[in-house]
Amino acid sequence: MTIDHARAPFTLESRTAPLPPAAVEALARTLPHFPLVQAVTEYETAAVHAAQLAGLAESGRMSDLDARSLAEAENVMAAAHTVLKQAGQLHLIGVTA
Repeated sequence: MTIDHARAPFTLESRTAPLPPAAVEALARTLPHFPLVQAVTEYETAAVHAAQLAGLAESGRMSDLDARSLAEAENVMAAAHTVLKQAGQLHLIGVTA
């Protein structure tokens, strides 16, 4: 009998070996930090995008699409700021209290 991999459901357990105990422990220690890493990455990426669009706005050449993109970048920054503030980690994006 052959397995039709195109139809078989994908699961990590079916495609990888079990992790060694030390790796499981290391992963357990790092998983709580993933939301903070994601928030910092999203904040920094959105901040660069917002700065680029702000320059466009100052030049007077901003389209409606650019304006929506700037607003979305600011929303992403605000959401990430909230996550980091709740975690007491605003220093990760250079904000001092």
